[in-house]
Amino acid sequence: SVMTAETTYKERRQRVDSQGSIGPNDEVMPYSDDETDDEQLTRLLVGWKVKANDRAYHQLPEFKKKIFLCIKKSRYSGNAIKTYKYNALTFLPLNLYEQFKRVANIYFLVLLILQSIPEITTLPWYTTLIPLVIVLGITAIKDLVDDLARHRMDKEVNGRKCEVLLDGRFQDSKWRNIQVGDVVRLKKNDFIPADILLLSSSNPNSLCYVETAELDGETNLKFKMGLRVTDERLQEEQELAEFNALIECEEPNNRLDKFTGTMQWAGERYPLELDNMLLRGCKVRNTDVCHGLVIFAGADTKIMRNGGKTRFKRTKIDELMNYMVYTIFVLLILVAAGLAIGHTYWYQDIGSRAWYLYDGKHQDAGYRGFLSFWGYIIVLNTMVPISLYVSVEVIRLGQSKFINWDLQMYYHEKDTPAKARTTTLNEQLGQIQYIFSDKTGTLTQNIMQFKKCTIAGRSYGGNREHKNSQVRKPVDWSWNRLADKKFDFVDHLLVANIKSKKDKDALEFFKLLSLCHTVMVESNDGELVYQAASPDEGALVTAARNFGFVFLSRTQDTITISEMGREATYEMLALLDFNSDRKRMSIVLKFPDGRIRLYCKGADTVIYERLSPNTRHKDATQRALDMFANETLRTLCLCYKDISASEYESWSRKHKDAQLTMVDRDAALDRVYEEIETNLMLIGATAIEDKLQDGVPETIAKLAKADIRIWVLTGDKKETAENIGYSCSLLTDDMQVHYGEDVNEKLRIRQADRRNSAPQTIRARKKKPAEPFFPGSGKNALIITGGWLIDFVDMACECEAVICCRVTPKQKANVVSLVKKYKKAVTLSIGDGANDVNMIKTADIGVGISGQEGMQAVMSSDFAFAQFRYLQRLLLVHGRWSYIRMCKFLRYFFFKNFAFTLVHFWYSFFNGYSAQTVYEDWFITLYNLAYSSLPVLLVGLLDQDVNDRLSLKFPKLYLPGQQETMFNYKNFFISLFHGIFVSLIIFFIPYGAFLQTMGQDGEAPSDLQSFAVVTASSLIFTVNLQISLDTSYWTFVNCFAVLGSIAIYFGIMFDIHSAGIHVIFPSIFTFTGAAPNALRQPYLWLTIILTVGMSLLPVICIQFLYKTIWPSVGDKVRPTTSTFKEARRKRPAFQRDRPSRRSAYAFSHTPGYANLISTGRSIRRRPQNDVLTHFRNHVQLH
Repeated sequence: SVMTAETTYKERRQRVDSQGSIGPNDEVMPYSDDETDDEQLTRLLVGWKVKANDRAYHQLPEFKKKIFLCIKKSRYSGNAIKTYKYNALTFLPLNLYEQFKRVANIYFLVLLILQSIPEITTLPWYTTLIPLVIVLGITAIKDLVDDLARHRMDKEVNGRKCEVLLDGRFQDSKWRNIQVGDVVRLKKNDFIPADILLLSSSNPNSLCYVETAELDGETNLKFKMGLRVTDERLQEEQELAEFNALIECEEPNNRLDKFTGTMQWAGERYPLELDNMLLRGCKVRNTDVCHGLVIFAGADTKIMRNGGKTRFKRTKIDELMNYMVYTIFVLLILVAAGLAIGHTYWYQDIGSRAWYLYDGKHQDAGYRGFLSFWGYIIVLNTMVPISLYVSVEVIRLGQSKFINWDLQMYYHEKDTPAKARTTTLNEQLGQIQYIFSDKTGTLTQNIMQFKKCTIAGRSYGGNREHKNSQVRKPVDWSWNRLADKKFDFVDHLLVANIKSKKDKDALEFFKLLSLCHTVMVESNDGELVYQAASPDEGALVTAARNFGFVFLSRTQDTITISEMGREATYEMLALLDFNSDRKRMSIVLKFPDGRIRLYCKGADTVIYERLSPNTRHKDATQRALDMFANETLRTLCLCYKDISASEYESWSRKHKDAQLTMVDRDAALDRVYEEIETNLMLIGATAIEDKLQDGVPETIAKLAKADIRIWVLTGDKKETAENIGYSCSLLTDDMQVHYGEDVNEKLRIRQADRRNSAPQTIRARKKKPAEPFFPGSGKNALIITGGWLIDFVDMACECEAVICCRVTPKQKANVVSLVKKYKKAVTLSIGDGANDVNMIKTADIGVGISGQEGMQAVMSSDFAFAQFRYLQRLLLVHGRWSYIRMCKFLRYFFFKNFAFTLVHFWYSFFNGYSAQTVYEDWFITLYNLAYSSLPVLLVGLLDQDVNDRLSLKFPKLYLPGQQETMFNYKNFFISLFHGIFVSLIIFFIPYGAFLQTMGQDGEAPSDLQSFAVVTASSLIFTVNLQISLDTSYWTFVNCFAVLGSIAIYFGIMFDIHSAGIHVIFPSIFTFTGAAPNALRQPYLWLTIILTVGMSLLPVICIQFLYKTIWPSVGDKVRPTTSTFKEARRKRPAFQRDRPSRRSAYAFSHTPGYANLISTGRSIRRRPQNDVLTHFRNHVQLH
C-alpha cells in the first residue's frame, strides 16, 4: 500500500507540474481544492480504524494520543461540538487575560500599582481603578453576551435527539453522546449527526436521498447508497446489533468530494467510497428510515474540518490606533523624563536652599528626580486614553445595529434582513479597494431557464414580430397535460412545428433531451418531480417535457418517455457519464424497432471536434452559438450517431473490460468512450439563461466609479465568464481584453528580465516603480484561468477588471492572499456557496449571500445579505459613514486628552517640576467617563457629512477612505498640536488673570483651588463646543449630549465641593466651597469666556478657510447637488460590433448519476412501474 501511495503521489505531482504558470491548459480543473500533495500522501499512509458496535475498542492504548506531558486521550473525537470560548470557571481568568493583551490595559494596571506606592504617588489610586474597572467590565459583559449566544447554539445542536443502537436495541440519545463505531437510525427530515457509513435504508438497494445545502451549497437532492451486502443482511434490529465489521479508511480531512476505505466483515473485504457516506450537515429526504455506522464524529467530521482556519481580522484603523498609542507612550516617557531632569536641577538650585520647603527627608536631588519621573508618569497618564478602546467597541456595535436595521437592505421575498455578523470591521467597509466575487449564485440567480435553441440551422426563441401576433406572448401549454405550467417560452413557431409533427429534426431534438440525461423522476401528489445532478440538466429535461417529450420513468436498463402523448420504452445499452474533462455525456439506446443509436450532448468545443464530415448545418449552428454566447446564454450542442449491431457488440466488450479494470479505471473508460463518440451528426444546440440578479450591472458600475476594482473568480468556463462579465457591465466595449495566452509572453519576458538583472539593478528598480505591462491610458481587462495565478498580480492590478476562470476554492483564496500581500490593499470577498468559504475567510472583509446555495458562506462571513445589489449600500453608505465617524471620533478623542493632560506640563514650570496636579482628583477621574464622553460617542454613532441618497449618487465620495486621508499620522500630529495649543490657552489666560487681581469682596481668589475650577470649567466648555463645530449632522440627541455634559460637570462639581460631603469624607473631598466661591466672581466668568473664545476662534477661522479655498468632495456635493446630473445608460445584451466569443458552454462540474442508474441501485422497486401507471391514470382522468 505504501508503494501504491507513492506511485499515486508521483503521478499527481506530475499532473501539477504539467500545469505550471507558463503553459496551463484552460480546460483542466486543478484536482485539489484544499490540500497539497504532501497532505494527501500523509493521509494515504495513515489509517483510521472503526469497529462497529464496540465502544471499548476505540479506547485501546494504541488509539491514544498525548495532549499534555503524560496525559493521553482517545484520538477519536466525541460528537459534541464546541464553538464557545469560556465556561463558568474560565470566564474571569481567560477574559481578563485576553483584555490584558491590550497594551493600554497593562499600562493602566502598572499605573495602579505605582499609585499604591506612597513615595511616588501623586494621584489617589481610585482615579485609575474606577475607569479601569468600568472599561474592563463593559468589555467583559459584551464578551459574555456573545459567548452565551454561542453556548445556546452549541447546546441546541448537541442536544438534538437521535436513535442509537445500545444494548441490543435502539434508544434515544443526544448527539453529544454519540461515539465512533455506533450504529444509528435516521428518519425522514432528520439532520445527519456525524459522518456515517450508510448500511441500509427502507428504499430498494438501500438508496438514501440527502439534501446537502449546508455542506456544499447545492439545493438539489443527492443520492447515496449502501453496499449490496449490508443492504441484504442489515435490515432488522437484531442483525444490526450483531454487526461487527472493521472499517479502515482515510484520516479525518476536509475533502468533501473524496472518501476511500474498506470494510472487513465475515472474512471479506468491501471497497467504500463517497457514495456510501452520509455527511454531517446534510438532511435525510424522501427516505423513511436509514441505518448507518458512525465513522467520524464531532470535530473530525468533514463539515467541521472544512471550515478552514478562522483568521482573526483587524482593521487598518485598529493597527494605526495601536501604533499611535505606542507613540503616546514614547511622548509620555520623554516628557516625564524631561520634567524629572528639570526637578533635579531645580532642587539643586532652589529647593534644597529654601528653608520653607524642607520636608524632613534626606534625599539627594538625583533620587528626588527619579521619584518625580514616576510621579509625572502617573500625572500625565491620561495622555493614553483608557476609555478609547471601550468607546470604539460601543461605536462599532451601534454601527452594526444600523446595518441590521436597514430596511433598504432587507429582501422581502425571502424575509432576509442584512446581518452584521461581526462588530469589529465596520469602518474597514469604507476603505475597500478590491472586491473578489463568485459568479454563479452571487452575480447570477443560479436558476436556469431554457430560452433559445437552434435546430437544423434555424434558431428559435427570439422575438418574432408578425402583423397578427402579439410580441412576447407566452406559449399556452394547455395542449400538453403533462407540461410544467411554470415553464415560460415565447416562440410560437417552434411549438407549431412540434404539434404539426412535420419537422423531424425538431422531434429528434426534444427526443434527445428527454432521453440523454441522468435525471431521476418521482411522483409528488400527481406531479412529476425531477431530481437532477445540475440545474442545467433539470432545465433541459423540463423543456423537452413541455414540448411533448415527457420523461416518465427509468429502470436499470430502460427509459420510458411520452412522445407527443404516445408512450415508448427504450432499452439503455450504455450510459457514458459527464465529467469536467469530457465536457459531454452520451447514451446508447436500443429503439423499439431494433435500431441502436447514440445520443450525445456537450460543449461545442468538444462536439465540433467529433462531428462527421457529412454533418449539415455546422456553420449556421456556429453562428447561432456565437449569438447565444453574446447574449450570455449557456450552450450545449446536441448530436446523434447510428450504430450497427456488430459495431456495438465489439465496443461493448471493450466497455465491459474497462469497467472491470482495477488500475486507473476512469482513464480506461475515457479511452473506450472516445472510440464510439466519433462521426457524430449535429442536430442543434440549446441555450439556457442563468439570470443575473437584479441591479448587478448598476451596482458594478457604481462601485467602479468609486475606484473599487472588481475581480470575478469562478469555476466556470472562460467564454461563459467573459459573457457574464459583459452583461453585468464588468467588461465594457472601451476595454482592451487580454487573455491568459496573450499575457504569457509578457510574463515570461518580465521574469527573464528579473533573473538576468544584476543585483544592483534590482535594488535600483525597487526604489522606482516598475515599467507598466500595458502602456497607454486606455482601459484594460484580464481574463485568465487558474494556472496563470503566479506572477500576475502587478499585471492584473493595472486592469480595470479581472476575471479568473476554472479556479478551485483554494486558488480563490490564493488570489485574495496575493493581492493582500503584494498590494497591501483592503480586500472584500463575496460568495454564496461552500466553495467560497476559503476566499471569504482570507479577505479583510467576507460577505456571504444567503441565496440558493445554503448557509455555509453566510456562517463564515463577516456580513451577510440576500442580494448582490445591497453591496453598494453596504460600502458606499454604511462603510463610508462608519469610516468617517470613526476617524472623526479618534481625531477628537486624542485632541481632548492632549488638551486636558498637557495643562499639567505648563503648570510644572511654576511648581518646581514637583508632579503636582492642576485639577482636583475627582475631575481627573470623571473627565473621560462623564464630562466629555457622550458628545463624541454620538458623533461616532450618528454623524453624516451627506445623506445616504447623495452617498450613492456620488461614488467619488468614497475615495478618502481608500486613500486613508481622514485618519493617519498627519491627522494624529495635528490633533497633538491642537491639544498643545488649547492646553496653552487654558493654562496661561487664567494664570494671567489670577496673577494680579482682586475680588469684589476685597479678597483675591488667586488660590490653587479657584484656579483649578476656572481651568477645568474652561476645558469642559472648550472640548464640548469643539465637538459641536465638528458635528455635521445635528439631532436632538447630539444637542442634549453637549448641553447635558456641561450640566453634569457643574452638577457634580458643586456636589463634591459642598461642605456636607466634606464632613462625611474629609480626606477624600478636600475642595470644600471652592466652586461656589470662585464662580460667584464675574471676572472669573469673563476669564472663562475669554479662554474658550481664544481656544475656538482659530479653529473657526481655519475651518472657514478650508471650506472656502480647499473644499473636500463632500463640501462640494452638499451645496451644489442640484447642478449634478447622473447619466444613465442601458446597453443591450447583444451588440453587433462586438467580436464574437466561441463558446458559452457551462455545465455541472460533477459527474451525474450514471453509475447509480447503470447499477440499478437508484431505481425503486415498484410493482408494475407505479410512477408510469400513476401518470397513465392521470392522463385518462383528463
